[in-house]
Amino acid sequence: MTVLNRKKRKPQDRDIVFPIVNGLILCVLMFVTLFPVINTVAISFNDGIDAVRGGIGLWPRVFSVEAYKSLLSDKLTYNAFGISVARTVITTVLNLFFTSMLAFALSRKEYIFRKFITLAVVLTMYVNAGLIPNFLLIHRTLKLSKTFWVYIIPTMFSCFNMIVIRTYIIGLPEALAESARIDGANDLRIFWQIIFPLCTPVLATVALFVAVGSWNQWFDTQLYCGSKKYLHTLQYLLKMKLATSMNTTNMANTSVDALANAGATKSTPVTVRCAITVVSALPILLVYPFLQRYFVTGMVLGGVKG
Repeated sequence: MTVLNRKKRKPQDRDIVFPIVNGLILCVLMFVTLFPVINTVAISFNDGIDAVRGGIGLWPRVFSVEAYKSLLSDKLTYNAFGISVARTVITTVLNLFFTSMLAFALSRKEYIFRKFITLAVVLTMYVNAGLIPNFLLIHRTLKLSKTFWVYIIPTMFSCFNMIVIRTYIIGLPEALAESARIDGANDLRIFWQIIFPLCTPVLATVALFVAVGSWNQWFDTQLYCGSKKYLHTLQYLLKMKLATSMNTTNMANTSVDALANAGATKSTPVTVRCAITVVSALPILLVYPFLQRYFVTGMVLGGVKG
């Protein structure tokens, strides 16, 4: 009887051991993932001179907000924030509109040019003219340099996002569109009232991709709007502030004690860099929880079929 009881308990023991081991592994992975984020926030709220010494963990050793004061004291920061928000919102809305409309058209089997247009659009993902032809196109031909529209017009369409949305639409039941067409609905009405609402998961996923990419973009500002301060985006302005801070305080050639004795500013490149990371990432972190429930569903359903 004792042997039989031991054999019966083994599966139960395995059922208990697996959740415990799995939970411990997940806790370790969570800590490894969150530690750099928490450490960055802790350094950003630490005194600049003290932060140069290193050794800061999950909490500021000498609390200070001088790094954030140096960032937020400039009025250009608020203007750049508004430019980045406007750019992100407008780009995301227009990209979703034009990309989803083309994806719906190319998903219709009755459209005879759908294969040709799809091939032509997909080729742009593999064949790119390069930086200089794109610059000449935007600067000389379209004359979008030093205008706000240089942030909007070149980003109103994405081939990859179109493929994801088109694949998702193809997976929807064809009977929905056929029944609406029998009732007299045209293609535009079918798209807006039937297809578009059903594409919420994949549209939320694409919106997250576009918003993050637009919010983090700074290179186009340097190319086309570097001389116009009122058109600087937040990412470009923060990049310039970091470069200025590192030039004015050369931490590689100055000791910590010398900085402290000289009464140097309490915001150093170490703390400014971390503060810039927090300020630039915070808006996306606030938006992501609202789109997270659609993220996995949209990617899976939009990427299964070819």
